[in-house]
Amino acid sequence: MKKIKHCVLTIAGSDSSGGAGIQADVKTISATGCYAASVITALTAQNTLGVQAIQEISSHFVQQQLESVLSDLNIKAVKIGMLHQANIILAVSSALKKFKPRHVVFDPVMVSKNGCQLIDPDAIPLLIDIIFPEVTLITPNLMEAELLLNVKINNSSEQESAAIRMGNQFKINVLIKGGHLHGHLSSDVLYLYADKQCHWFHAERIHSRNTHGTGCSLSSAISSYLAKDYSIKDAVDYAKKYLTKAIESGKALQIGQGYGPVDHFYFLEN
Repeated sequence: MKKIKHCVLTIAGSDSSGGAGIQADVKTISATGCYAASVITALTAQNTLGVQAIQEISSHFVQQQLESVLSDLNIKAVKIGMLHQANIILAVSSALKKFKPRHVVFDPVMVSKNGCQLIDPDAIPLLIDIIFPEVTLITPNLMEAELLLNVKINNSSEQESAAIRMGNQFKINVLIKGGHLHGHLSSDVLYLYADKQCHWFHAERIHSRNTHGTGCSLSSAISSYLAKDYSIKDAVDYAKKYLTKAIESGKALQIGQGYGPVDHFYFLEN
């Protein structure tokens, strides 16, 4: 019998330096045991120092990519990253409604590490209206959660309150990542909307400059585990453990002059 390889589709922007976006997603999905397909929503001129330029891709071509992949491959989960304009959001929403993938993980990429705007602010309400209802889990970091809710998050208590508020307001499962808070732990909180329960995931904070693409990698790993029929809670747990090891192994890497990538294939090293 032929071995079944679970397929995961990433819909995101391209990072020419390979540390984030589509490239990080493909590495992560492969490293966590699934087959990675991709639909590119934008091209970036990017390196470890930041995003220098963004080249748009037409919504028509994004739609063609989506149709090609989803009409052929048996996609078990979809990870969504950079959706920078309204017409791209509409194309992705249309495909989700048509093909109805079982699991959709949305990492709402809005601002790069060097402050480059990665979404048209006027498109955010559309994102909430037509992408959120199709999503299994949304994975904002603290800054993205603050932007979506128009609040400030200064500590873990406010982080949990924000997750509950976001989940109930948008009727969605929410993982708010706490990597930008200070302290010896890096803690993420998951709010499961149907259960009305929060679950915390903790890891020792690793001091490293090589954290480029951590959000992309975490959401992609979650997608892989969902594709393999893990529960949302277990998928988040295993994904965070994977990412923690990738950060730990990657802190010694010297790639570029700025924020380098994590070591996605840490387990292949001797």
